[in-house]
Amino acid sequence: MSSSSSLRFNDLIHPSVAGLISVIVNYGGTFILVFQAAKMAGLSPELTASWVWSISIGVGITGIILSWWARAPIITAWSTPAAAFLVTALVAVPYSEAIGAYLLSAAAFVLLGWSGYFEKLIRFIPASIAAGLLAGILLQFGIGAFSSMTVDPILVGLLVLVYIVLKRFTARYAVVGILLLGIILLLLQTRIDLSGVQLSFATPVFTMPTFSFNALLSVALPLFLITLTGQYMPGMLVLRNDGFKTSANPIITVTGLGSLLMAPFGSHAFNLAAITAAICTGKESHEDPSKRWIAGIVAGLFYILVGLFGVTFAAIFMALPETFIMTLAGLALLGTIGGSLANALAEPKTREAALITFLAATANINLFGIGGAFWGLIIGLIAYVILNGSLTGFKMGMKKA
Repeated sequence: MSSSSSLRFNDLIHPSVAGLISVIVNYGGTFILVFQAAKMAGLSPELTASWVWSISIGVGITGIILSWWARAPIITAWSTPAAAFLVTALVAVPYSEAIGAYLLSAAAFVLLGWSGYFEKLIRFIPASIAAGLLAGILLQFGIGAFSSMTVDPILVGLLVLVYIVLKRFTARYAVVGILLLGIILLLLQTRIDLSGVQLSFATPVFTMPTFSFNALLSVALPLFLITLTGQYMPGMLVLRNDGFKTSANPIITVTGLGSLLMAPFGSHAFNLAAITAAICTGKESHEDPSKRWIAGIVAGLFYILVGLFGVTFAAIFMALPETFIMTLAGLALLGTIGGSLANALAEPKTREAALITFLAATANINLFGIGGAFWGLIIGLIAYVILNGSLTGFKMGMKKA
């Protein structure tokens, strides 16, 4: 890995933009779930701001620490599927008991990281199945980039056209170009309404946790399982797909400890990112994999900046039109989607199992409160074992990892 002292400006700009885009996509795309959950729980503006503060600061610090330590783009984020789950779960659970459940879930992740079992599980998954799963998870974002054209043909059409032209003549600046062009166009069209945004510092509010068996079963356990299967597992596969062999154990341990510290201030869970991480781990971030860790540092700094000002910066990102966010994310992920599909279908012997994994993940199956990434992986592994007739492929996948 290259040292930070040998970095040039050109080495900084692309991963920095990738880090910024991942933050924009996170806040602009899914953060509304946090506000919805806070509203359903009847939280005051102060407690809601504390939730934003705790999760943003925690995500930023853990991402910076892990990216610096591993010299890899370790992008951390809040658990999006868990936030969606909390929209309904917090209605029936007192807030102090929810905080206690957050603590129990975080402690379980710390123990899982120390045990080392999750790393062994990840190494057990064949490369073609992992690539098929990743391609299926990301495909909806690629489709979203073009389906948005129905709603916003001028903005989306122009972004797609400019992306293709830049890819032809200066591929490295394609994502940078559409980010700048999109913001300029939105400003010219006066489509970014910041009139209601006020700059103010967030104040963390400590909530004394309480514990109950009901919160353990109805919040802590689902929170742990949803975050594990919906965030950590695909997040690690994103890293492995782009050649980063960083162990899962310290990632889970550090994010678990961070969640443990921030839970009393409202943070439900933060973890390894999956979809937004793919923006930073591939060639679009930097041609040289040893320079991509900068994206993790920059993303962390932006998260901290948002956290310091509470809901202010989150509101700014959420003011961006959804069509812009979807198009930006989809085009930034095109390279990763294409590379994942190519890797999934490269080996004739495993091609059908990888294709089944891809289609199952694309279908985004949701059963028993567990999301599509988990079921896509399970269906793909079953297909892999049946079609190959033995567990030999698993052992080979384990050795390659």
